Amino acid sequence: MNKVAIVGCGWFGLPLAQQLVKDGLLVAGTKRTQQGCDELVQQGITPFELDLSQVNEQTIEHDTTRLAPLFDADVLIANIPPGLRRGESHYLTHIQRLKQLINGHEYKRVIFISTTGVYPPTDKDMFETDATAYDDKSAVLLEAESHFAAMQNSCIIRFSGLIGPKRHPGKFFGGRQDIAGGNVAVNLVHLDDCIEAIRTILQATEKGTEVASIYNLAAPNHPSRADFYQAAAVHLGLDAPQFNHQVLPSKTIIGNLICQQLGFNYIHPDPVKMLDAC
Repeated sequence: MNKVAIVGCGWFGLPLAQQLVKDGLLVAGTKRTQQGCDELVQQGITPFELDLSQVNEQTIEHDTTRLAPLFDADVLIANIPPGLRRGESHYLTHIQRLKQLINGHEYKRVIFISTTGVYPPTDKDMFETDATAYDDKSAVLLEAESHFAAMQNSCIIRFSGLIGPKRHPGKFFGGRQDIAGGNVAVNLVHLDDCIEAIRTILQATEKGTEVASIYNLAAPNHPSRADFYQAAAVHLGLDAPQFNHQVLPSKTIIGNLICQQLGFNYIHPDPVKMLDAC
């Protein structure tokens, strides 16, 4: 296992690709523009230009041929941001186009990056089996997962809220007043842990260790929203947000299955201490 294809070399995919190159793997990756591809070349990553919004029935045959060297890999990592919070409605179309481009290739490991947005906002601990289509967005996310769950040797990783370089959470509530839900548990994970989780799964695959079909990824400490976002704002030098007394349902994402099965250890287990690594 020495060649990895990463579809989506953005905020997460690019540093992941850089780390895998350091690990001695041959890495191919996609960007939506030629300028982005030039950046990949500088990082030792074989570039492929791919904008799924530009792939359609008229171009699919040409694109499938053009991208065949990308998908000719031992491992496929699909990292396509849903964009649902921005009101984008083409996520499932993009997933379906990607599956067409893969064109039946089989892999030693397929990793699909998903989100813990598939868990309902209820007062309970959420494990991998608790996902449900509780609203339109979660239904879309689960349908996207299903396309990759059907592939041989697939593993879906559900990221909690992401923290890391250029994603400091201090601005989110900084200076705001009268915010509800200060009691709600924070479910976050650092970029470093996302990368390390992928490396752990690849190492397990190489060793022939059994890998689960789904893993949550969430730091094991879950401070309250009030405690965390007040600390995050102060960390950026902003006024601390003020929360009211309105209590909201609080779910806690449990991300220890990957620890139990594959010996993974979180580099950043405490979201408050993560702030120093942003």
